[in-house]
Amino acid sequence: MVRSQEATITDAERLEPGEQLWSVFEFARRYRLAKREENRLLMLYGPTASLHVLLANAQRHSLIS
Repeated sequence: MVRSQEATITDAERLEPGEQLWSVFEFARRYRLAKREENRLLMLYGPTASLHVLLANAQRHSLIS
């Protein structure tokens, strides 16, 4: 079975120049995300993702009801 070349490209290769990879754990800690949200981001992107992607997709729930 032949895999497409697109499937083997890593996150680091998809980054734009100047973008940085962040640890999802560090991002969740710094932005005070709930453990559930941290796990959701980990399932989506794995242990690292670009800051731009994390900021665009993280959801922070209000502590005040």
